[in-house]
Amino acid sequence: DNPITDAATQMSRLDSTPDSIFYAEPRFVEHVDDNAVQLMTNYISEQIVATQPASVLDLCSSWTSHMTTTTASHRKPSRVAGLGMNAKELEANPSLTEWTVQDLNENPILPYEDRSFSIVLCQLSIDYLTKPEEVLKEVGRVLQPGGSVHILFSNRLFLSKAVALWTGADDIDHVYTVGCYLHFCSGGFKNIAAKDLSARKGRKIVGDPLYVVTATKV
Repeated sequence: DNPITDAATQMSRLDSTPDSIFYAEPRFVEHVDDNAVQLMTNYISEQIVATQPASVLDLCSSWTSHMTTTTASHRKPSRVAGLGMNAKELEANPSLTEWTVQDLNENPILPYEDRSFSIVLCQLSIDYLTKPEEVLKEVGRVLQPGGSVHILFSNRLFLSKAVALWTGADDIDHVYTVGCYLHFCSGGFKNIAAKDLSARKGRKIVGDPLYVVTATKV
């Protein structure tokens, strides 16, 4: 079942002031610990950059897209578009070939043509979207058939800006919620899957957890 049953309540936030105010000052910091950053970088390098996609959209982008090349034969995509909230952060991102400042909570319509991208990436930001299904429907529109979306997230967040549906749930609920966003958004996705990328010692997570939910555009 769709977990969004009362959007007005579940998508509400403790801080309802415009996001443009909250994100006005650049933050050149990582929002998860070093272990999680390395795991995220490894995943993006191995599962995205290594596949040699022609074009990538980094949604809710910032000063880094965590894109590195693992071998000399791997090159970064020729087009990496970043859409985020702070111009100074986006300008400082060495991976981006173009960038746009846009508040997706005010306007979830992506400023790109249909079938523009091979891959869409969203890192540590899905919990802040107040219209997640509208945004992901747009992701489906701008993805090429056979393209994929990769949504990475942890349980670290700005509590005042995350939606109530997220803050009142645990990690397993978060995974289920993101999968449901993709299933119910009418974006034309299939093969929705989740993976735990967290660093572990035995069965215990070491440091910040990290998860990814992926899907393929029909």
